[in-house]
Amino acid sequence: MTTIRPMQPADKEAVLAMMEVFYASPAVLSNGSAAIFSSDFEACINDNPYLEGYMFEENGQIQGYAMAAKSFSTEFGRPCIWVEDLYIKEDFRGTGIGSLFLEFIEKKYPEAVLRLEVEEENGRAVKVYEKNGFNVLPYMEMKKLL
Repeated sequence: MTTIRPMQPADKEAVLAMMEVFYASPAVLSNGSAAIFSSDFEACINDNPYLEGYMFEENGQIQGYAMAAKSFSTEFGRPCIWVEDLYIKEDFRGTGIGSLFLEFIEKKYPEAVLRLEVEEENGRAVKVYEKNGFNVLPYMEMKKLL
């Protein structure tokens, strides 16, 4: 049975390797960088109040990872949890780990609105999210990096 646990410093090599695969895939529009991946990991294992990192594993075998960012949505008038990364290794896809993680986050933050981004072409992930009650928002998101 898959367990979900917080990321630990010893997970760094495994997480960075999975991030490289994830960010190079068609599931993500940006390629990221080693510096960004390392910064994200450090935020997950330190006292950063905005980002949490989780590992999926069974019998000591790592199956994937996830990162969740915390904010507040004035649009919905409540805390917001952004599922930033949800990566499951190829051999473990289709086994329910994605749904297990989404249920975990819902129980941990029952008052929050959950948000995420997904590429339309990533049909398998879209089906998982729809099955878990997510729906498409009818507007464009914009960004500015400083």
